[in-house]
Amino acid sequence: MSLISRTIFATARENSRYAINGVLCKREDKKLELVATDGRRLALARDNVVESTESGPVSCIIPTKALSLLMKLAEDPDEPLNIAITDNQAVFAFGPLDDRSRAVLATNLVEGTFPPYEDVIPKDLDIKVGFDRDVLSSAVRRAALLTNEESRGVRMAFHAADKQVELSSRAPEMGEARVTVDLSSFEGDEIEIGFNPAFLTDALRVIEQPEVIMELKGPNKPGLFRSGSDFLYVVMPVTLS
Repeated sequence: MSLISRTIFATARENSRYAINGVLCKREDKKLELVATDGRRLALARDNVVESTESGPVSCIIPTKALSLLMKLAEDPDEPLNIAITDNQAVFAFGPLDDRSRAVLATNLVEGTFPPYEDVIPKDLDIKVGFDRDVLSSAVRRAALLTNEESRGVRMAFHAADKQVELSSRAPEMGEARVTVDLSSFEGDEIEIGFNPAFLTDALRVIEQPEVIMELKGPNKPGLFRSGSDFLYVVMPVTLS
């Protein structure tokens, strides 16, 4: 269930590009990878498969609604989940794939081709900062209090000398909010960049490890969040006035 919760939030909602209304599921050998995107952000989570009866790679797109229902059916995060994939269907079973299963869910797969997500993941980012997940999440929520329809972005100003990031937002006739957070590490040049605060808190809410690495290239380039080796999140910046 962890793979699903760490990706499903980034799927598109009623997008005309039907393929991104689901989550890409890829398995190769004993490596399982789930990917979701709505065109403005991308979440990728990896894990190992305990056992596999298929030798070749498998790739399919599972509907978001089916995965949401699967999460509701889950009772124990450690309960084994068996998956069977056919040409146009996926079957999920809590327990064995037979009449001993506690619950079984079958769904049609999403038709279409998932975007080439590997091309979206930025490379050679020369600014790397480390921070505490909960501290930054709290700061983003506080800084976002003064965002509105006209100014949805939160500005993040990274200061190398103080090893801090200042988060701020401003709304006409309401004022300005500023929050400063200490960073655990800082590599590279100082930078100011804006993000949709909801996109930041969505990812920070599902990251399991307390230490998070954020990598940047420039104010108009996407940011990359990493948590260990099994989760990454790409988010596009917003233009700040």
